[in-house]
Amino acid sequence: MTERRYSDEEVAAIFRAAAEGPEATPTAEARAGGLTLSELQSIAREVDLSPDAVARAARSLDVSPAPASPPTLLGLPLGVQRTVALDRKLTDEEWELLVVELREVFRARGTVREHGSFREWRNGNLHALLEPTPTGQRLRLGTVRRNVQASVTMGGVAVAASAILWGTAVLQGTLGTMLPEVAMLGTMGVALVANGALRLPGWARQRRAQMDGIVERLTSRTAPKRG
Repeated sequence: MTERRYSDEEVAAIFRAAAEGPEATPTAEARAGGLTLSELQSIAREVDLSPDAVARAARSLDVSPAPASPPTLLGLPLGVQRTVALDRKLTDEEWELLVVELREVFRARGTVREHGSFREWRNGNLHALLEPTPTGQRLRLGTVRRNVQASVTMGGVAVAASAILWGTAVLQGTLGTMLPEVAMLGTMGVALVANGALRLPGWARQRRAQMDGIVERLTSRTAPKRG
């Protein structure tokens, strides 16, 4: 397989990220011509820059935090997605090791399926899809917190119903007798919304960290070996 070449814009982004550290993620779009990773690492050695840091920065160009905007609820992340492009196809053994890691990281057995050249591991809303590309394969990781969505939706309905009952009681002059029921319904709705909303950020951070770790380890294992 032809070795990936990096454009001038990508080269600049790679060296900038390698020099600044892992927090600086390179971003670039052009991919025509340019230098190979081994050539970039040779240059890095000449300027006392870590070849490993250059390799990590180069691999991060092919990692997309999300192929599409993940769903949100009340401005909070309802889903998490990661996509990484691989320069070659995974072997059967590498795919099996990836499935083992998915089960260990997410503590879920999941189900493995194959559809021609497509491979999938899925556990409820959590999934890993391995798809063919012209230069190798693409791994898509994603999940959605549907139970929290249901909780927040039910809470919103309860709050809305409480407001309607409140207005009706005021108009009919029966607020005094209906107040306990209206208050209980409203409190229940607020509790459901708050419970769901408070759980989302921590869950999203955990899933992002887990997926980032899987992507980093996979790209490290599948990177070309250097002498």
